Amino acid sequence: MIHPTFQDILNAHERIRPYVRQTVVIESTIINRLLHGRLFFKCEHQQKAGAFKFRGATNAVFCLSQEESLRGVATHSSGNHAAALAYAAAMRGIKAHIVMPETAPLVKVENVKEMGGHITFCEPTLKAREEVLSKVVKDTGAVFIHPYDDFNVICGQGTAALDMIKDTGELDYVLTPVGGGGLLSGTSIAVKGIYPACKVIGTEPENADDACRSFYSGTLVRPVNPQTIADGLLTSLSELTFSIIKQNVDEIFTVSEMSIKAAMVMLRKHAGILAEPSSAVPMAAIMENREFFEGKRVGVIISGGNIDPGKYDFWDADY
Repeated sequence: MIHPTFQDILNAHERIRPYVRQTVVIESTIINRLLHGRLFFKCEHQQKAGAFKFRGATNAVFCLSQEESLRGVATHSSGNHAAALAYAAAMRGIKAHIVMPETAPLVKVENVKEMGGHITFCEPTLKAREEVLSKVVKDTGAVFIHPYDDFNVICGQGTAALDMIKDTGELDYVLTPVGGGGLLSGTSIAVKGIYPACKVIGTEPENADDACRSFYSGTLVRPVNPQTIADGLLTSLSELTFSIIKQNVDEIFTVSEMSIKAAMVMLRKHAGILAEPSSAVPMAAIMENREFFEGKRVGVIISGGNIDPGKYDFWDADY
């Protein structure tokens, strides 16, 4: 199994530089004071299509040969990868065929439509997604771009950490959410390529802890009907992302549902960051493990912000 290298991440960074948004890194004086450290938030919720996924999708799309591009691209996704791939495809002037479950969040369906993606809905099961996608690919000849189990997608995701470190300098820890593992994999390669001593930590909900169990058991564990507010982290690791994570990642923390909500509130209240639940998970991990991160320089990738805040009733809660 071939892993991306640090040079592959650098190549991806150069390839997508004309297309991606150079999102800011911000600090919050209040959050730093509350948690007794320095937290640097890489604001990928401000990325095009509203999430880091645009980086990986763009790299994958612009790695296609001319012949491949004429066939268009296809994927199955309930959220951010769908919109990201549709947007990236539009930038190259090619078609994007997106298979989405009927239960996909409306805000994410609308994002795909706005980006010009051709949506085919399916039942909300992995089996249905794969079967419908297979038919779409057969009918259109489109190239399948997996949301995370893809060499070029992983390379693109790693560029967020490169950009963050340019702004922050040396860090003690870098945290990302982990679902399928594309962001954590790419981040780990990028961070270790610059600062080998920096610890890379994955974070996920207790209610969807398959990556954590896989990491500490050494055997890939598949989730069984996980239930969490962090809907973007319901997918399981692939053999490729698991292999990279085992090699490069230092720890994986899990967090409670209440902590995810509290992290969303803290980010919005004290940093002006409207983070979707999945992207608030790293913040929740820091809040649950304050002593571990105390006095440290910590980079946090805010992975996405595609939510309808009116959907949640806890913004004024006192956690």
